[in-house]
Amino acid sequence: MIDRAVRNLEHLKGSASTARVLNLLSVWEEHGDSRADGAVRNPDWAARPIFRTPALNRSLIIKHRLRRNETDLFTGRRQVATKLLVPIDDHELKTGGRYAFVNQIGFERVMMEAFGIAPGHPDLQTLRLIDKLPSLDPFLLREQLRRGGLDPSPCYFSISESDLQRMQAFVRAEIEPLVTLSLGEDTLAVASDSASRMAAKILSNSPGDQLDALRLTLRLAPEQYQEGVFCWKGFLYYKWTLGALLSDVAAVAESVRTIKPIGRADTSAKEYIARSRDVLRARIIKTCDEVSRTLRVYDDAYAKLTREGQPTAFRDFLLDAPAMFAKLGDQLGAVQHIVSYWRFRFAPGASPVNVDELMDIFMDFETGLLGRGEFPDALPSAAA
Repeated sequence: MIDRAVRNLEHLKGSASTARVLNLLSVWEEHGDSRADGAVRNPDWAARPIFRTPALNRSLIIKHRLRRNETDLFTGRRQVATKLLVPIDDHELKTGGRYAFVNQIGFERVMMEAFGIAPGHPDLQTLRLIDKLPSLDPFLLREQLRRGGLDPSPCYFSISESDLQRMQAFVRAEIEPLVTLSLGEDTLAVASDSASRMAAKILSNSPGDQLDALRLTLRLAPEQYQEGVFCWKGFLYYKWTLGALLSDVAAVAESVRTIKPIGRADTSAKEYIARSRDVLRARIIKTCDEVSRTLRVYDDAYAKLTREGQPTAFRDFLLDAPAMFAKLGDQLGAVQHIVSYWRFRFAPGASPVNVDELMDIFMDFETGLLGRGEFPDALPSAAA
C-alpha cells in the first residue's frame, strides 16, 4: 500500500520521536550510515538495532487512531493501531511511502509483498511487541523490548541521563512507603537504601527477593504479578509525566486558541478552524482530567496497602492495571504528542503555518483525543 499524505510524512520526518511517533528515520540520519560515504556515525546504532531489516530500521512507527474506512482491516474491534511507514526514498519524501498496520488481516503476507520480510522473521515479533503498547513513550518502549529479549542501543530512545535520574528518584520516593512498611519505622536509613534498590529493580524488571515477597503477600501467580508490575511501572511513569506536562499543556491550549495561519481561508475553512480551537481545548482539558482520575485509582489502592495495611486493594489494582494501562497510555500519549509536536512545529524561528496545514494539525490532534466509538468531523472539502 502507498501512503501519499506527503505533507504529513514530511512533518513527521522532521520532528523528533513522541509518545505517538517512533522516528527511526531521524535516528538513522543522526547515528547511522546516512552520509554519502556510507560511514556509520554511531557504531552502537548498527551493532544493536531495533530491527534487523534496514528499511524497517529507517521507518516511522505511529500509534494511529483508525478512521472509519480502516476498521475493517482488522478481525477484532480496535480504536488504535500501530502503523509502520517506510519512505520510498529516505532523502525525498515527496515520493511517499509504503505502509502497513501491525496485525492487520493478512499482515505477514503484506509484509512479505511490501518489504520482503518472510513469516517468522524476528522483526515481525518486534513489531508485535510494540503493538501491545498503548503508546511509544521511550521508557515503556525500552522496557517492553527488554521483556521480549531485545536490548537496542540507547540512541534509539530519546531519554536523557537527567530524565533517567529524575524518573528513578520519583519511583524511589513512591516506593519508600512500601519498603518502610516492610522493614519498620525504626530502620529509615535502611529503608531508604532498600527503596533505591527496589526502585532500580522495578525500572529494570530485575527479579529479586523483595519483589517476590510482595508477590507472595498479594497472592498473585507469577505471570499475573509480572504483567501487573509492568503496568504499575507504567502508572508511575505516567504519573511522573503528567506532573511535568501540565504547565506545557496549558501553554499549548492557549496557543491553539490564538494561532493565526497565513494565507487566505474560505468560509468553510474559517468555520472549521474556529470550531476546532474550541473542541481541541475542551478535549485536552477533559483528557487530562480523565488521566488524573485514573491515576487516583492507583494512588488510592497504594495508600490502602501502605497506610491502612490492606493488600487486597493493591492486589485488585495489579489485576485490573493492564486494562486501565491501555486506556491511560492512549490518552496521555495523545496529549504528549500534541505538546511535543506543537513545540517542534511552532518553535522560535519555525516557518509560519498556512491554512491547510493548520487544519491538518488540528484534525490529527482531534483524532488522537477521541474516545472509543467516536470519529472526527470531516475536513472542509477543499482541504480534504
